[in-house]
Parts: sequence; structure tokens; C-alpha cells
Amino acid sequence: MTFDFDQVFDRHHTGSTKWSRYPADVLPMWVADMDFAAPPVIVQALQRRLEHPLLGYSVAQEGLREAIVADLWNKYAWRVQPQELIFLPGVESGFNMALRALVEPQQNVVVQVPNYPPLRHAPGHWGLNKIELSFDALADGTYATPLETLRQSLKGGGALLLSNPHNPLGKAFPREELQALANICLAQNAWIISDEIHAELCYDGRVHIPTASLSDDIARRTITLMSASKAYNIAGLKTSFMIIQDRAIRERVNHARCGMVDSVNPLGMEATRVAYSEAGPWLAELKTYLQGNRDYLVDAVRSRLPGVSINVPQSTYLAWLDCSALGLADPQKFFLEQAKVGLSAGLDFGDACQQFVRLNFGCPRALLEEGVARMERSLRARNA
Repeated sequence: MTFDFDQVFDRHHTGSTKWSRYPADVLPMWVADMDFAAPPVIVQALQRRLEHPLLGYSVAQEGLREAIVADLWNKYAWRVQPQELIFLPGVESGFNMALRALVEPQQNVVVQVPNYPPLRHAPGHWGLNKIELSFDALADGTYATPLETLRQSLKGGGALLLSNPHNPLGKAFPREELQALANICLAQNAWIISDEIHAELCYDGRVHIPTASLSDDIARRTITLMSASKAYNIAGLKTSFMIIQDRAIRERVNHARCGMVDSVNPLGMEATRVAYSEAGPWLAELKTYLQGNRDYLVDAVRSRLPGVSINVPQSTYLAWLDCSALGLADPQKFFLEQAKVGLSAGLDFGDACQQFVRLNFGCPRALLEEGVARMERSLRARNA
């Protein structure tokens, strides 16, 4: 079957967060929301579900749990039990619950930067000591964790807030580095809270490695957060899940809802079940399309946007653009005002990231080409 990822939909006046932020003449390429139709098999399943007219409070049925368990085994050879899943309306609530339940006030929480803004801000919600740990930029254009600094930062326990695959760097952690991170956390008696929401979107033959799959000991110290929302483009259905394999820890974290984290809606759970059990062919074609978009973008930035540099994303549909050579006070503002392209501001991802912007290439190629063309024209006008 062939799916049409080139079709452009008008998302204005649909309540879309992505398309509502800016005026109609701005092309939004910021929030992690793809401009593709959801998989037809999911849309059809939701239509069938709506033939039953009751939409009351709902719990996860066994078919949903079994679909996730089977998917985790088929994709990652990770054996998870159905009862080890906790369903939530979003991964953000999950990592906040884990921090609230597991980290003591005097302990540190390490966040690698740049990083997804809600991860950066989460320790502050609970009055915890946050340490922002910068990646080492390597000569081959990849990024690595400074392991000794991580070790020192986690003395006395605490937690590592891990984004893998990484947002915004597009880094897919290799097994050796992931094992080293986990070993440090074990040695320091620290927790690993691992946001793996982009797990299915790895490129060039890479396969995501769930942190908790490394060993039983690591699994006992790891809280994993996943969702079908990114890969299958159903984020608005607000359904995610935590995987906690230690029963006592699972109960401890689940009790940290603090009256703020509610149940999940029935349509989101049905969409998630179908995503993991029936939408594999759609996902395979999506990944091919996204990898083509990534390759187009990398070539276009390097050949047509002088002063902007890009490292090749290994995963996600997000590109981290370094605009330092442009000498702009605010690159995000420049491209918004001069190119009419709405990008994510680098400063949201780290205090030292003022000269960066994040671009979402999860869209029909025509929109990506238009975004690049607008940015190219704005730079030419500036340099004229």
C-alpha cells in the first residue's frame, strides 16, 4: 500500500496549536506536530468506535495492553508485562510524577542540554536541584555525554532526565553510551527517567534501544515514557504510558498524581491500540518519507543558507540549526519577521542556545521546500 504524504491540508481554523500561533502569512515549522493525516486505519477505527455513542470515563482494556507489549517485543526485543503499563494523558505528567515520587529535595536532577523545555523545567516544579549538563560536540558532527561530569553530578543519588531519541539534537543514543549512562546511575543509586516518545523515528537503519531493556538491574531503576503520539501523529488524542517494571516503584509513582493527572480518553486509547497493532505499514512509509525530507533539508541548509549549519539528525523529525555565523541578535525573530517562517527559539532549549533554532521537517515536501525558500530569500535580502 502507498500512502500520500505529499497531500497538503489547510489546518487554519481547526484549532491546531501549530497553525494558530502566528498570522496566516507565516509558515509554522516549530512544535513537534506533523502536517500529515493520521494513518487511515486509525481514522477508520475511531469512526467505528464512535458508532457506539457513549464516551464516558474509560480504562485501558487488555487488547490495548497486549498490543503495546507485543510491539515492544517486536521492535526492541524488550519483554514487558501488561500490568507494568500506567496510562497517562501525556509524557510530561509522567516525568513530573516520577520526580515528585522518587527524588529527595537535597538530591540533583541532571538534564542534558539543549533539551525539550518541559524536561528542563520539570525539576523546578518540585523545588529540586537542577544541573544542566551540556553535550560534548564531536568532530564528526555528533554529540556525546561527558560521563565523568555526569558521575560527579549524580553523587548522592537523584535522577537523570533522559531524552532518547533526543529532542532537539535528533541524537539516537548508541548502546555503548546508553550503557555507560545507565551504569553511572546505578553506581550512584540515581533514577533514570527516560522520555522515549520518538522511539520509532530512527533513520539510516538505526533501531531505538529502550534504556530499561539493557538489564534487569537497570530496569529496576528506570521509568520509561512512551506514546504513539509522535510517530503516528495523534498527539491531540492525549494518550501516553509509563513502563515501570518494579511493582513497588510502579505503585509509588502512580500514587504521585497529586490530584492533577487524570485518566485517559477512550478515543486516544483506541487510536493507540490500532497504531501498535495495525499501522505498521503506514509507519514504515512515513519513516522513508521523513528520511527523504531530512536529506533534502541537510543539503538545502548546507548549499543555500550561508551562515546556518546543521548536523544530520539520526532520529525524530526535528532539526537543530546553528545560526551563530549570521551574527543575529535573535535568529528566531529574524526568520519570523523577514522570512515569515515560525521556528522554535533556541533559548527555550538552553540558556546558551540563543543562536540556535529548531525546525520541524515533518510535513509534505512542498511545505518544507517553501520554508527553505523563504529562509533563503530572507538571507539574500539581508546580504544584498
